[in-house]
Amino acid sequence: MERRTIGAAALEVGAVGLGCMPMSWAYAGSRQRGAESLRTVHAALDRGVTLLDTADMYGPFTNELLVGRALKGRRAEAFVSTKVGLLVGEQHIVANGRPGYVKRACDASLRRLQTDVIDLYQLHREDPEVPVEETWGAMAELVSAGKVRALGLCAVGARAGRGPGARLHDGTIRKLERVQQVFPVSAVEAELSVWSPEALEALLPWCEARGIGFLAAMPLGNGFLTGTLTPGEGFEPDDLRARHPRFTAEMMASNQPIVVGLRRIAARHSAASGADVTPAQVALAWVLSRGEQVVPVPGTKRECWAAENAAAAGLRLTAEDLAEVAQLPAALGSWD
Repeated sequence: MERRTIGAAALEVGAVGLGCMPMSWAYAGSRQRGAESLRTVHAALDRGVTLLDTADMYGPFTNELLVGRALKGRRAEAFVSTKVGLLVGEQHIVANGRPGYVKRACDASLRRLQTDVIDLYQLHREDPEVPVEETWGAMAELVSAGKVRALGLCAVGARAGRGPGARLHDGTIRKLERVQQVFPVSAVEAELSVWSPEALEALLPWCEARGIGFLAAMPLGNGFLTGTLTPGEGFEPDDLRARHPRFTAEMMASNQPIVVGLRRIAARHSAASGADVTPAQVALAWVLSRGEQVVPVPGTKRECWAAENAAAAGLRLTAEDLAEVAQLPAALGSWD
């Protein structure tokens, strides 16, 4: 698989990553099976996927434990990214950016992941009660201690904090500029997909100008862009899409033209190559085309999808394809 670099330290990863969250959190709990998840991680590694993305809050904790088991005997093949800064309670999630907590959380993540170093340690959310510079400073000390190789910041969920007239990631960029004064940012993780392209406006250019890697979260639109979801089919109560404003039956039906467009491009490539190209692979190839430092991190818990996603690294979209994607209608949701 093609390799891409993250940050000024030129950390190399496979062009497509693997989001491990669905294996133990947030999506259809009845379909989460440990043995299949282990096979999924191994299938990804076998195909050149190296970046494995997890977080201590996923589960909580169980996702890191799973990744640790999956990497037994294969740690050298993987680039492990995990996150800190969020605590999960019974009915709530709270931020904790206190320096002492960050250091304890890192030690706990290292134990669960069964490794002596985390390749990329990301701040999941800023604690509103702790200056972000203090949190980032504690994370920088972990680099000095040899427990972490590089630092990243998540901008996932930035939509909720947008004020009137502001661009989606203005607040994130201000935060990045502050922490950059403390210790270099190697990567930013934020949503980027055919139906959520807002990061292209300001956040991705900001990263490009500074040589910062960009991890594209939710590059398949939480599964919608795969074309495998049926409007009105519904989701299990613990599935985050059951409450997502783009996954009501009405909005899923309204957004079908996006999937139809991806299918049309996939069919064209299938006919030309004789291989089966899917809408998901077109969606990932579009994300990959956004810049050489962009690494899509599609989440999955199934071996077949991990193999399909990895194969997207070899798909090259033409100028005609990209123009066609640009003409697709904007996605609708109940916030619109």
